[in-house]
Amino acid sequence: MADYLIFFALVLGINLMPAFGPPTWSIIALYALNGDLKLALLVIVGALAAALGRFLLGHATRLFGERFLTERIQANLEAAREALEQRRRNTVLALGLFALSPVPSAQLFEAAGLARLPLLPFTAAFFAGRIVSYTIYGLTAAGLASTSLGEAFREQFSSPLGIALQVAMLVGLVLLARVDWAKRFGRERGGA
Repeated sequence: MADYLIFFALVLGINLMPAFGPPTWSIIALYALNGDLKLALLVIVGALAAALGRFLLGHATRLFGERFLTERIQANLEAAREALEQRRRNTVLALGLFALSPVPSAQLFEAAGLARLPLLPFTAAFFAGRIVSYTIYGLTAAGLASTSLGEAFREQFSSPLGIALQVAMLVGLVLLARVDWAKRFGRERGGA
């Protein structure tokens, strides 16, 4: 039981990181290869810890936005949220992105937090998608037989493609907040 709690804490901590954390699937694969924990429990515990971590990250980003972003940027994000919520299809597409997206999920939750979107549906979609993807990664962990936890961390921090993707996602997050969404969707900004 203690091993599962340590695993939960590790995955939770990684998923609280706003960028540059190693992917949870690599931790699941390493545990599956180097331990005697049951894969089904690793997947469930990993998905729960990852979902909780991202949910908390989204809320922390929301609080950060409320406290530190200018009124103009907050109004832009409000307009983006309203546009997304106005069409049911947009919400379904956004939930699908959270469930199935191969891009780093930290920035997706940060964007949802900044836009003040309801985080529970996104977290549920994320959890469901991660159950599937973590199961697939766990079952194919044999390809990582020669890797260590240190190598997984080092690769995440030193891979040019991984670094470029994280930086691009952070730039995208900044750009999302800077777009004048009210103007883009032809709405007057209330009070700003």
